Amino acid sequence: MRAILLKLQVQIFFFKDNSGTLHTPTPDSFLDGITRRCVIEIAKSKGIKIIERKIEPEEMSSFVGCFLTGTAAEVTPVSQIDKFNFSVCDLIKNLSKSYQNLVRKKVVT
Repeated sequence: MRAILLKLQVQIFFFKDNSGTLHTPTPDSFLDGITRRCVIEIAKSKGIKIIERKIEPEEMSSFVGCFLTGTAAEVTPVSQIDKFNFSVCDLIKNLSKSYQNLVRKKVVT
């Protein structure tokens, strides 16, 4: 059994359909980064279900959207991995905008 695993300083999320559910690998062999955790919290606050699990490469054809998170990547849509193509769906755009609003919020002193 081969599971998708990222050894980079980014984390990956997949969007399967219009069910409002994001799939992401369980952070058992990679860094559970701050950006990843922020995006998960933003998604949950919007009623988006998060499923953390092992994701097999064979599943890639069932996903319609994909994005990466990370300190430098922030929320970056992915259009293609190997032969699998993904759309930049509204869910990804919305999460990216919410993340941008959060991290660029001005603090009044």
